[in-house]
Amino acid sequence: MQNASDHFDDEGQSEPGPTAYLLQEMQLYGYRPFDDEPDARPLPEARLAGGAVADMFDGMVAALIDTRIEPDLEDLLWQLVNVFHRSAERIERDLDDNEQAQKRLQREQDGSEVRSVELERSICEGVSMIERRDTMEFFRDAAADQFRIHMRKAWTPRSGSRVNHKALTSAVIDSRDFLDKRVREKARVMLPEGTRIGFTGGTDCNEHAAIWAALDRVHARYTDMVLLHGATPTGAERAAACWADARRVPQVAFRPDWNRHKKAAPFKRNDLLLEALPVGLVIFPGTGIQDNLADKARKLGIPLWDFRDRKPV
Repeated sequence: MQNASDHFDDEGQSEPGPTAYLLQEMQLYGYRPFDDEPDARPLPEARLAGGAVADMFDGMVAALIDTRIEPDLEDLLWQLVNVFHRSAERIERDLDDNEQAQKRLQREQDGSEVRSVELERSICEGVSMIERRDTMEFFRDAAADQFRIHMRKAWTPRSGSRVNHKALTSAVIDSRDFLDKRVREKARVMLPEGTRIGFTGGTDCNEHAAIWAALDRVHARYTDMVLLHGATPTGAERAAACWADARRVPQVAFRPDWNRHKKAAPFKRNDLLLEALPVGLVIFPGTGIQDNLADKARKLGIPLWDFRDRKPV
């Protein structure tokens, strides 16, 4: 006959209990990164991350399509992309705090090992934040692609800009090099390098095929094209934004500032777009706003690709 202690030993040795698993996890991951050493865990693999995002969207669409919740599907999918967008912005704010901490530590350097180690740790933390931010932006862009596939429109934030920073792969030598590189990187992303092409069209112009064909021809001529447009949520400029998103062309959205300029906002927006010095302007049918932009561009000697007189297909 087997006694209770033998039974306990047999089962106890066969599989660890929940307490053992908890202790094991605490031993592996139960520390705060950068308190003692950097977090050495790897970043997610791009292939697995992209697949996970696609699965999230496929599952959401499959669950809600043809149900009473379907009218809310677009907003839910938009929010899903926005989760990653806001996470990237949060890390970017933490990175700004890290930048200020590095500047403070630079001023406090006195040749001691303690101060030197603090600065090195702050540099390491900043590099890790950049990698985390870039990963969140990868998730956001993958989710934005899925949003475009399912909703047939480009994902854009409801306020602010959507930018994509390239990951820093070279080693950072010291804190000053790190900060200089960060400033140059931020300026390059906010002001994309390339040939700037303006686009305008009215909210009632829905000639998507013609708009995409026209922009494809311009893009074939200027492979480093940057699209400047008015960010109107419907019509021609929405189609142009979708084209840029699908073709991976950088775009700068010039939204009218209605609070500041009232009824003159679209015309002030036209002035700002032209101040960016586009080398050409694509114009599709619209209203006096489009005519105003065309007239101002013509006076500045900016070439026009004018499609206002073409017959709709």
